[in-house]
Amino acid sequence: MSSDPWGRVDETGTVYVRTSEGEQVVGSWQAGTPEEALAYFERKYEGLVVEIGLLERRVRTTDLSAKDAQTAIEHLRTQVDEHHAVGDLAALRVRLDKLVATVDSRREERKVQKAKQADEARAAKDALVAEAEQLAQSDQWRSAGERLRALVDIWKGLPRLDRKSDDELWHRFSHARSAFSKRRKAHFAALDAQREDARKAKEKLVAEAESLSKSTDWGPTAARYRELMDSWKAAGRAQREAEDDLWNRFRGAQDVFFAARGEVFAERDAEQTENLKLKEELAVEAEKLVPVTDLKAARAAFRSLNERWEAIGHVPRDARPKVEGRMHAVERAIQEAEEGEWRRTNPEARARAAGLTGQLQAAVDKLREQIDAARAAGNNAKADKLARELEGRQALLDQALKGLEEFGG
Repeated sequence: MSSDPWGRVDETGTVYVRTSEGEQVVGSWQAGTPEEALAYFERKYEGLVVEIGLLERRVRTTDLSAKDAQTAIEHLRTQVDEHHAVGDLAALRVRLDKLVATVDSRREERKVQKAKQADEARAAKDALVAEAEQLAQSDQWRSAGERLRALVDIWKGLPRLDRKSDDELWHRFSHARSAFSKRRKAHFAALDAQREDARKAKEKLVAEAESLSKSTDWGPTAARYRELMDSWKAAGRAQREAEDDLWNRFRGAQDVFFAARGEVFAERDAEQTENLKLKEELAVEAEKLVPVTDLKAARAAFRSLNERWEAIGHVPRDARPKVEGRMHAVERAIQEAEEGEWRRTNPEARARAAGLTGQLQAAVDKLREQIDAARAAGNNAKADKLARELEGRQALLDQALKGLEEFGG
């Protein structure tokens, strides 16, 4: 018979293991010595020790699920409880019990972690839904559309919630995207309709612009082109390809007209510049007539100059006021000379002037006599009053005498 601290083999070959409940039969060994029997079952014990150690390590260092860990523990516990090994089986049971506690603790930790992750996922999806619903009202079609597509990718990367909550949030999220797509589609449909209306309107504008391109009615046609340009701007934009083609035709028609007008205006400007030079020479001749010394000769000379002036034609618009002003100044000087001559040679006016002068002279003489009489009588107050009246009458007389001189007498 052979034995060690944890087991023995009796004379029949039966192998026992010692436990706190007493000896338990491990098995029977008939193939060799008792020492070999104990060594065999001790190796089986060492195998259990290794397996438990590996499971402890897996529980501690990997993401082994609690269910799989529990299954492995129960498998090892069965092997320990069946007493098919020689060694400290109670110590193995203690290690397995501790492993169960560790798995339970990790299960709780994972449960808490899973709940936290679920809360975070719900918060993240709530935020995505809120942003999507806000974007659904946006008119920034490109940026909002890109952001909504990015939100879908973010959603796919988040954990699923419980089915009811996940479905409700996804329904809101999907509805927001659909609402945005519907609004965007309606917007671009309306925009396409507007662009088609713009294309039709611009087709008409181009047709009219092309019909006017050969016109030589420069002023009204240029004005009409300005009106057509205003109408073009007010019509809005057509589809890009149509817009570019129509604009090129519209601008081309204008270019043809304005190029032709430019050539004509260049010739006209050259002619008007030469006309200005001629009129400035006539203005110099006319200014030599002032001051007027011989009215008849000046009048005849100015008439001749004016006829030549009218025959010359137009001058540049910005130079017209100055050169015409010079001629008008000479004309006014001759007119003033004519008025002066008329006053000097008008008998009725001379008679009226002479009569008025005589009346004023008589009144002045009478006032002087009255002043002398008042002073002789010692009435200085009356004399002073009459003297002030005399000053006014004398002033009128002086003016009348000056006018009479203009009539030559």
